[in-house]
Order: sequence, then structure tokens, then C-alpha cells
Amino acid sequence: MPLRTTATRLGVLAAGGALAALPLTGPAAAADTAGNKAPVYKGRVIAKNGLLLRNAPHRGSRVIRSVPYGKVVTIFCKTRGDRVGNNDLWYLLTDGTWAWGSAHYIVNIGKVPRWC
Repeated sequence: MPLRTTATRLGVLAAGGALAALPLTGPAAAADTAGNKAPVYKGRVIAKNGLLLRNAPHRGSRVIRSVPYGKVVTIFCKTRGDRVGNNDLWYLLTDGTWAWGSAHYIVNIGKVPRWC
């Protein structure tokens, strides 16, 4: 199995583990191992027709919902996935439903998100 595929699957599994734990505490209460609150990352959707959010960081995965152009979204972390344009990064968004959006269509506001 290629390294990229393995790394992507590990990233998805790690994010899935984080998702499984969060319903007990909620995204606002997510903390790192030192007990500090996880940093909050923001981005703005720049896809003119809105951005489709998916259940995995792959173009062929199931669409969960969409986000309109210009909306500011909250980003939990980033991982590598399918390439969109020249960008293979995907962001795990925490606005309502946890879902993946291609970083190609999201401009960071402030700090770049951490890795999942």
C-alpha cells in the first residue's frame, strides 16, 4: 500500500477517534493532553457555488452538507486526502455536523490549522 494512502487512512482513523470522544465533551471542551483547550482555527469559504462537505477527506466520499460562499467556518484540524486543484489538504470542520472540506476552497483566517 502506498505511503500516502496509509497516512491518509491513519489520519482519518485518528480524526474518527477524536470524533467518537467529542460527543461526550463537545467541541468547545476539546483539550490537549496537558489539559489546555484546543486552539480555534477559522477559515472563509471561497467556492463560488458553495463548498460540499464530506464524511471523509476524499472527493468520492458521501456529501453531508454544503456551506455557502463567504461563510466563516471553524476548523478542528487538517489532514492529507484527495488532491483538489494543487492542494491535497482537507480540513475537519466543527460547525454543526463534523465534516471534511477541501482546503483548496477555504482561506485561513489567522493561524494555519494543526494536523489531525
